[in-house]
Amino acid sequence: MSSEFRYIVRVAGVDLPGDKALAYALADIKGVGVNTAYAVLRKLGFDPHRLLGTLTEEEVEKISNALKNVEALGLPDWMLNRRRDPITGASSHLITSDLLLTVRGDIEAMKKIKSYKGIRHMLGLKVRGQRTRTTGRTGLTVGVRKGASKKQQEKK
Repeated sequence: MSSEFRYIVRVAGVDLPGDKALAYALADIKGVGVNTAYAVLRKLGFDPHRLLGTLTEEEVEKISNALKNVEALGLPDWMLNRRRDPITGASSHLITSDLLLTVRGDIEAMKKIKSYKGIRHMLGLKVRGQRTRTTGRTGLTVGVRKGASKKQQEKK
């Protein structure tokens, strides 16, 4: 145990609160969810409910390296967030800016080949089959206008 509690801990290039449980603090990293954090911590032999601020520098480094290379831990492919990459065909797990850049690149590729999803992205419409009749509207709020009631029409 570290003799000193740290309120901010840097893991995998992200500042995390030291007063959170380890699994939930790691879930604040983009690309790492609570279930992935639990799986990684169990593989490494850490208690997921331990506070992040109580870890030593070596333990933080061990967790950081494991998150950067999740595939090496032997987790099943369905736990990884990039299964069967379209270019390489390999499964991997991306975090932080790597994840953002890869997703942006995928969207640009869909736009370039003019796939259905790419066209929807270009037009700023819903991509995954959601309804668009009433939701996803932008601009001025336009509601349904009721016609004049019968009494008002008789007065005229």
